[in-house]
Amino acid sequence: MIRVRTVAYVTSGLVIAGTAVIYGLLPASAATAGPIKGLGGRCIDVAGAATANGTAVQLYDCNNSAAQQWTVGNTDSSIRAFGKCLDVTAASTANGAKIQLYDCNATAAQKWTASGATLVNSGSGKCLDVTGNSSANGTRLQIWTCAATANQTWTLPGGTTTPPTTAPAGRNLDDPAKKDVAMQIVSAAENSSLNWRGQFAYIEDIKDGRGYTAGIIGFCSGTGDMLELVETYTATKPSNVLAKYLPALRSVNGTSSHAGLDPNFTRDWKTAAADPVFQAAQEAERDRVYFNPSVRDGKSDGVRALGQFAYYDASVVHGYEGMRSIRTRALKKAKPPAQGGDERTWLHAFLDERVVEMKKEAAHDDVTRIDTAQRVFLNNGNFDLNTPLDFHVYGDAFHIG
Repeated sequence: MIRVRTVAYVTSGLVIAGTAVIYGLLPASAATAGPIKGLGGRCIDVAGAATANGTAVQLYDCNNSAAQQWTVGNTDSSIRAFGKCLDVTAASTANGAKIQLYDCNATAAQKWTASGATLVNSGSGKCLDVTGNSSANGTRLQIWTCAATANQTWTLPGGTTTPPTTAPAGRNLDDPAKKDVAMQIVSAAENSSLNWRGQFAYIEDIKDGRGYTAGIIGFCSGTGDMLELVETYTATKPSNVLAKYLPALRSVNGTSSHAGLDPNFTRDWKTAAADPVFQAAQEAERDRVYFNPSVRDGKSDGVRALGQFAYYDASVVHGYEGMRSIRTRALKKAKPPAQGGDERTWLHAFLDERVVEMKKEAAHDDVTRIDTAQRVFLNNGNFDLNTPLDFHVYGDAFHIG
């Protein structure tokens, strides 16, 4: 198992104010207010037009009342009514977790992104769903695994669903199902397991000069992203079990040292990993630092889901700026589709430069995560990264779908 990242990473974009932190998805378009229509032509409604925290959010006959006026397109990816936010109760990621109105707190439980005609919650990767597929007045809203069903289909204010993408036909990597596949492929290389959601508690020093490596994409104490994660978590939940390690994490940043972290940091990390707020913070930091900018760049270059994944996987290992450097070198050999190039030729050039970058460090001598995984998909012409997928990483065989 190899889990290594170069020290290049994104440090901008973290906004801390008081005890709230804005993180996660890319900024939305200009805010728009109005009803959100769903199953049976009914509207998302705040029960009883109440404004108390915990008020149920339900489906109800559209009546143009204030209880059905939702502001979407906010820069923090929230959906708001009465100045409060559409929220997943207790920041749960479980199917069936109910939706409520709650004070806006910038957690991933309150972040939503439009994908097709669905609204996907950042904290769980699951879709806003009408319970039981019932269009009866008063039916509660919940989160549920995305299935593109009628009870997960929404029309936003102005009669639109999502902004158009710039990528070719086919679903992009930020489609919830595609994103889950991407996380499984990364986890196969990072954790020798497809169960990426089982890695929130992972932590060890793999002796690569970057201190502790931990979490769902290998946040490192020596490269800054672990520090930013714990800062984000603490800004959202100040009393967390990892907050006391912030001075030590700042001190060891850029080194392999454990000074101030041992002997209990690994134990406390695993304790924090059971907290849905910390899990949401891990996912949101993954998105902010690695996933979102990589997918955005892939769309801009005109590559489909496979190419977007190639960019993302490179960011996970080399940092976003490291991925950009690989892309810059590849541009000397080929052009992406958006610049008139052939997609297959461009991705081979990108992967060739990625192999060169990997082999600069002894820990990266095994490049099977590229040559017997991504390159296999490319040679098969699977530009949309459709399942089933069969591949090998570090000698282990994996099957998705």
